[in-house]
Amino acid sequence: MVISTRSVPTRRQILVVDDAEGIRTYLKNLLSLMGYDVLLASDGYKAIDILEGGATPEVAVLDIMMPGMDGLELLRRIKQIRPALPVIMLSVVGKAGTIVEAMNLGAADYLNKPFEEEELEIALRKLLETENLKAETQVLRERLREHEELEREPFLWISDKMRRIHEILEQVADADVTVLIHGESGVGKEVVARATHDLSTRSNGPFVKVNCAALPAELLESELFGYERGAFTGASSRKSGKFELADGGTMFLDEIGEMSAALQAKLLQVLQNGEFSRLGGQADVRVDVRVVVATNRNLEEMVETGQFREDLYYRLNVVNVFVPPLRERREEIPELVELFVRKYSLKYNRQLDGISDGLMQGFMNAHWPGNVRELENLIKRVVVLQSEDAIAEEIFKPRRPAAAAAAAAEPSAEQVVEDFDPLDEETSLREIGRRAARGAERIALSRVLQQTNWNRKKAAKILGVSYKTLLQKIKECGLTD
Repeated sequence: MVISTRSVPTRRQILVVDDAEGIRTYLKNLLSLMGYDVLLASDGYKAIDILEGGATPEVAVLDIMMPGMDGLELLRRIKQIRPALPVIMLSVVGKAGTIVEAMNLGAADYLNKPFEEEELEIALRKLLETENLKAETQVLRERLREHEELEREPFLWISDKMRRIHEILEQVADADVTVLIHGESGVGKEVVARATHDLSTRSNGPFVKVNCAALPAELLESELFGYERGAFTGASSRKSGKFELADGGTMFLDEIGEMSAALQAKLLQVLQNGEFSRLGGQADVRVDVRVVVATNRNLEEMVETGQFREDLYYRLNVVNVFVPPLRERREEIPELVELFVRKYSLKYNRQLDGISDGLMQGFMNAHWPGNVRELENLIKRVVVLQSEDAIAEEIFKPRRPAAAAAAAAEPSAEQVVEDFDPLDEETSLREIGRRAARGAERIALSRVLQQTNWNRKKAAKILGVSYKTLLQKIKECGLTD
């Protein structure tokens, strides 16, 4: 008989319990040759003392027939003390009923006496490999859970403005009303949408997201509502749409302002009676879905200009949530930085203990036109490149909002007069007046739009002009948000 002496990467500990001294000595020598450390106990009581004394064997090998406390009773006690400890039972041939009872009590395997030495080696190796897989799986699950938690919480509810949003979501948690989330790009509208779902009575149902700007209208319709076989070339079978997949849960429509007029009408039907028809289908499909939408566009203005259905807007705008830009909630920046450092250190397996005080000060002073998404991408770059130099220029380079920069480019009335050349035959008094008026108009428009956070309806009221006139003036002056 050849016994494998293959070494185990780290010497693993085996507890052997048998009342026969000869068997204990034999098993100790055999297991030592296999590369294991061995703990010995002559009865169940001593085995319990060893375990309660702090020993951490990875497998226990128990004889069933022992005086005092037999193997079955010892197995029960071990499962109370160390439920995860795998146990191999040693049984005499012909005790099938006893083995069944042992397996029901939690034994991992059994060997009939007398057994071959290779049988024991194979049984131990199989058990330890299984335990290794369990441990690795647990580690992976924990890392995945941590990663998912970090993915689901790209900002924290720590600023007063964000806490007020969370309070609103809690207030409507048990109501199936539609929620309209708006704000600049990158502020975290999707996270607010997910929180709306998680706090609701539908939290156990699906959360399905569709970006309305990512697909052309004809593809978006089939994505949302599905299609029947033969609806178009290549439709070889029926396909369920996202609304069907979201049945019982929440449908999140991002960039709702990009949806075509035809699809807006179909969405209105779903909101009104919960029904729609698949592309190429005749029968109505009924779903129970809560709709949450988000946009970085001003839907009120789009309604005014006929780009968005008024009846759909009022259907969607039951609960209105405005997510403020990062520059208005700067107190969150340190927490966000810490969260993103942890997230990407874990994701890319590159440890970054933190960022310097200087860079943090730069973060606190930055304008953040890209909001939380911009901050996240910068931290990702620092973690991957392991260097703050990669983003220092972007953070410390002075930047101005686009509207302010555009306004500054237009000459003021004083500048127009100062630049006036009386010898220039092309210059007329009318031209001087026109240029001065345009410069003053541009500056005034820019300031009012900034003060109203580009709420054009409010800006028109402040300036005393019609909404359409304001839009025309914005276009003439070349102002953009």
